[in-house]
Amino acid sequence: MEVLRNISENISEYLVIKSEYIFLIINSLVIIAIVQLIRYIILKLSFRKDLNSKEKYMYFKGGAVVSRVIIIILLTFVWMDYLKNFLTLITFISTAITLSIKEIIFNYFAGIYIRTSKVFSLEDRIEVDGIKGDVVNINRTGFDILELGERVNGEQSTGRIVHVPNAIVFTHPVKNYVKAFKYVWDELKITVPVDADITKTKKELYKIIDKNSIVKHIPDKMKEEVSESSAEYRIYFNNLDPIIYVELVDGQVDMYMRFLVHPKKQRNIENSIWLDILKANNDGIIQLSKK
Repeated sequence: MEVLRNISENISEYLVIKSEYIFLIINSLVIIAIVQLIRYIILKLSFRKDLNSKEKYMYFKGGAVVSRVIIIILLTFVWMDYLKNFLTLITFISTAITLSIKEIIFNYFAGIYIRTSKVFSLEDRIEVDGIKGDVVNINRTGFDILELGERVNGEQSTGRIVHVPNAIVFTHPVKNYVKAFKYVWDELKITVPVDADITKTKKELYKIIDKNSIVKHIPDKMKEEVSESSAEYRIYFNNLDPIIYVELVDGQVDMYMRFLVHPKKQRNIENSIWLDILKANNDGIIQLSKK
């Protein structure tokens, strides 16, 4: 402590600032450095090899929050006597700062709203203001989305991370694809000639859907999730099993295969089903339209 005071006095001579303020600043920097060092050591010790990337991320974010709280508490004790004298000045300064950074403050409280209301969580697939993707980070003033491409491109990741201010949740609707339950409805349109055996074609398409082991077990899982969510949301479905609708359009028959799928596995499942449909067509089991 005496060494810090000597250093403060020497610096004070060059900067023409009272040594007591230099001493407080140095103390503050030392506190910050020590707390961050302890945080770093704890994180290193707690990062076991069996932790996955999400668990490591949560450790890192949690450690950052705890360390900041500890630093604020310690700095408050260090500066307490001087803060009383500057209370009026701080009030004026804080008012001016509030007016100049109101957007940041607005985003900060929007961040609190996102966490408390569970608008979305880490790894949720959401869509807001035309931006669709998976939430990869949530911080105090904004959140990051790993962007997905358009539906015609299979909604694959573009590799771009889009930073979105938290306040957008107050001005734009937020679509959450996995909030109440993990599955969404998907539809594939298969067109067959009007003279095709529609009854046989439907049976074969049902076999193809039922052949997919992932799609086959989703309805039972969905029933459990709907039941669990019923206390919070007034949601119900009359039918959760795959179904095929038929429609006559321009002299051809459009058959819509409707089934539940996890949004992150949608393209892979569609690919698997289409391969089976094309194989059935090549084998003469069903007849696809050539138009």
